[in-house]
Amino acid sequence: MSGWLAIAGLGPGDDRLVTPEVTATLAEATDVVGYIPYVARVAPRPGLTLHPSDNRVELDRARAALQMAAEGKRVVVVSSGDPGVFAMASAVFEALEGRPDWQTLDIRVLPGITAMLAAAAASGAPLGHDFCCINLSDNLKPWEVIETRLRHAARADFAMAFYNPRSASRPEGFTKALAVLREECGEGRLITFARAVSTPDQRIVTVALGEATPEMADMRTVVIVGNSATRRVGRWVYSPRSVR
Repeated sequence: MSGWLAIAGLGPGDDRLVTPEVTATLAEATDVVGYIPYVARVAPRPGLTLHPSDNRVELDRARAALQMAAEGKRVVVVSSGDPGVFAMASAVFEALEGRPDWQTLDIRVLPGITAMLAAAAASGAPLGHDFCCINLSDNLKPWEVIETRLRHAARADFAMAFYNPRSASRPEGFTKALAVLREECGEGRLITFARAVSTPDQRIVTVALGEATPEMADMRTVVIVGNSATRRVGRWVYSPRSVR
């Protein structure tokens, strides 16, 4: 087959943070598939067809992209950040299940800079030691699973990065998450709200957990909670590399 499919990360927002590999692959593509605002980041050109779709149809999007690749097209499925972090790579491989014909396609995953890492860099080095990453959305998993993971991560003294903290339709989830974190970590633990990182709307705020309010986060915010050793140095926040 002459077609191929690449699953590419467009980085956190600034075009300068798109990798050269992703830029080169987009230049070869005949079709780009993805969530509406991510596809909008790809410049139109002759010979390229853009296929924007809603964020709630990931599997349908993946199947459509695989079918186009099977027909000989050069397809790029785009995500923000890294495609393997709460993004489209998993959806594409899920769509491969039960389709041995698609499993022979040329499929590549092209990494990107995640919002989590961009947020950490903008605030200093809060993920400088062991850390974990948790998606706070309860769209695909129940709150009980989220709470269990929150508590275990906090008790293990990980620094924690949170994606999708507070949606407009279900804002109560982040309120509950903050309550769990205060219970497990105490009110003095540092928490950073990094909104729209690498864009002109970037805003970085670090406060103690006791000062954090649910309204400080939305779906464009990555939230980072430090471990017990995380501290400030000037305007920066960092987690030491050693445990004493």
